Amino acid sequence: MKLGRLNHIGVATPSIAESVAFWRDVMGATKIHEPFDLPAQGVKVCFVDTPTDAGLNGTQIELVEPLPGNTSIQSFLDKNPQGGQHHMCYEVPDIHAAKVWFESQGKRVLGEPRIGAHGTLIFFVHPRDMMGVLTEIMETPKSAAH
Repeated sequence: MKLGRLNHIGVATPSIAESVAFWRDVMGATKIHEPFDLPAQGVKVCFVDTPTDAGLNGTQIELVEPLPGNTSIQSFLDKNPQGGQHHMCYEVPDIHAAKVWFESQGKRVLGEPRIGAHGTLIFFVHPRDMMGVLTEIMETPKSAAH
């Protein structure tokens, strides 16, 4: 399997509005996308683009706020009230081949591939199998717009 680029770092937050202010005012982010609900995953998300050089795509920060009834992100926030790094997301060329590969390595894939916030297929790998990091695997978007 060929692991692609780091697409984004997911940051759980109790308030996307407050997090946007932090990324804009403290970290200097200049491109903040419109927040949107992803009801199938029980979250509201907002992407923040990191600065880029020479027209290269930077890594995004994915702000993740739980919608009512979401237990996984809310549980994370219960343990980390200010929020914090939730997951890292890597691109792969073929999501189904990646799932088979991770499972063949004895890694616990959490659920079947499903549509993620970028509109492409994703799955998560259990942090206990990934050196303590919840890892999202995402099929590389077909368009250049991430």
